Amino acid sequence: MRRRERIPVVVQGRRGRRPPVARALWTGAELAVTCGVVLLLLVVHQLWWTNRQAQGAARDQVDRLERQWDDPGPRPGGPPHTGPKEGERQRADAATPRAGPPRTAPPAPRAAAPPPRDLAYAVLRIPRIGVTAPVAQGVGKAAVLNRGYVGHYPRSAQPGGAGNVALAGHRNTHGEPFRRLDRLRPGDTVTLDTAEARYTYVVRRILPRTTPGDGTVIDRIPHSGVHPSYGFTAPGAYLTLTTCTPEYTSTYRLVVWGVLRSAQRR
Repeated sequence: MRRRERIPVVVQGRRGRRPPVARALWTGAELAVTCGVVLLLLVVHQLWWTNRQAQGAARDQVDRLERQWDDPGPRPGGPPHTGPKEGERQRADAATPRAGPPRTAPPAPRAAAPPPRDLAYAVLRIPRIGVTAPVAQGVGKAAVLNRGYVGHYPRSAQPGGAGNVALAGHRNTHGEPFRRLDRLRPGDTVTLDTAEARYTYVVRRILPRTTPGDGTVIDRIPHSGVHPSYGFTAPGAYLTLTTCTPEYTSTYRLVVWGVLRSAQRR
């Protein structure tokens, strides 16, 4: 009779606990991976989601403003206009003697009164860098800049007015309307559309870098107190665009100056 062979059974003992150094390293590695994932999500949120959200909101605001200007409806503060039609007014003017020489050109459009703070009331267009963005009164981050808007410094001139129309915008994140502001060159055009008129400015001078405290760049006669060779010395109708530089930092400010070339009534 054949004898059966027994198969040996190997019983493994319990694994010993990791030494404290190994446990500390393992915990540190897990924390590092978790922090890395969180940081990656924050970067995606800042560089992608905030741009997507703000750019969409800014486009919607531009559309609303343009529809409002195209069909303003009855103006508040008085009854609808009931005066003579254009042809009747021209015939009446022709039959009425005038004192002095006739006017050969209409007066330039007057700048609008300051709108309420944080309200979008104009549209900025910069063809060279493909910018179309709403302009709101004020430069607060939460209420204006982080919504993808360009902010208007409240104490500066209104579009088309004498003095200096000073605007600010994000260069990175939250719509980044001034992302490529450094690509502007003298001779480029910038337009500001309002309910009253379109104002066209021509870029004249560019200050590539100055300190955040160089506040004279948005003065009525804009100039740099840090770099005296940059700026203007005579009164005029100016436009100033400001943003942070270099990209992804707020260490310095990039400044673009323009002068008013034309104003066209709506």
